[in-house]
Amino acid sequence: MAQLYFYYSAMNAGKSTSLLQSAYNYRERGMQVIIYTAAIDNRYGEGKVSSRIGLQADASLYTPTDNLFDAIFDNHRKQPLDCIFIDEAQFLTKVQVRQLIEVVDELDIPVLAYGLRTDFLGETFEGSHYLLAWADKLSELKTVCHCGRKASFVVRLDENGHAVTSGDQVEIGGNDRYESMCRKHFKQLVWDKS
Repeated sequence: MAQLYFYYSAMNAGKSTSLLQSAYNYRERGMQVIIYTAAIDNRYGEGKVSSRIGLQADASLYTPTDNLFDAIFDNHRKQPLDCIFIDEAQFLTKVQVRQLIEVVDELDIPVLAYGLRTDFLGETFEGSHYLLAWADKLSELKTVCHCGRKASFVVRLDENGHAVTSGDQVEIGGNDRYESMCRKHFKQLVWDKS
């Protein structure tokens, strides 16, 4: 029986690496998979999932208006699919998370979604919010703060390296704009300053 999985973490915990390894494992056994990634994040090229350690794979893009169930169903009719992988799952909409539930429940295809739990202010993204609420299995991938504690939060940095405490929820960036931190250091830089 298929299930919806949500693998979440702060940045730099290896979400994309884990996704790429899992997709490779399916393909190595002759199974068919589709990898999706958010069209908004094209830092590594359009239609690519890339890890910081150099792994990379082609991916189909999704936007907030795409019907993922219909797209997956169309592909599944052409060639039966064994697993669906979603990178940058925090950018999914509530409707798209429900569509992925339909993929699991109606098409019996497992869906493995990978994404951030919270934004730079400690608030959940829409996709993460509903994945945390509705996924069959939750798994936290861990990374560390500069102090050695588990990093659960992401701090957005300005051009001078100072924490940003307001702004749009979505601003694409990597290590140049974001740093993963433990709650204690996140609080000091973000909550205590706002």
